[in-house]
Amino acid sequence: MISDIQTLLPLTEATFFVLLSLAPAPRHGYAIMKDVQGLSAGRIVLSTGTLYGILKRLLEQGWIERLESDQPDETGRPRKEYQLTALGRQILTAELDRLQTLVTAAQQRMAGVEA
Repeated sequence: MISDIQTLLPLTEATFFVLLSLAPAPRHGYAIMKDVQGLSAGRIVLSTGTLYGILKRLLEQGWIERLESDQPDETGRPRKEYQLTALGRQILTAELDRLQTLVTAAQQRMAGVEA
């Protein structure tokens, strides 16, 4: 197990949003693509190739795992869904904490508060 998750941060924006998309429940690829677009207010539009490249890397790193869905895809094969692993959830939480620290520091500085 990775002892210092901080060494894995910061995440790319696309990776962050893919992990965030999987936080509430498992999703299949198309649902992840649409959710990421919505979560990012349309700034991130993942192509199929980009998404599956990210998913492949996250699977190899052990941040997500693949599940066989009960619902078949349009070809009749079992639909593949992805879910966060415990490690993936720890990494997402650490990145959220890192981002919150950045936002807090920026808000304080913009309000004229010295560190």
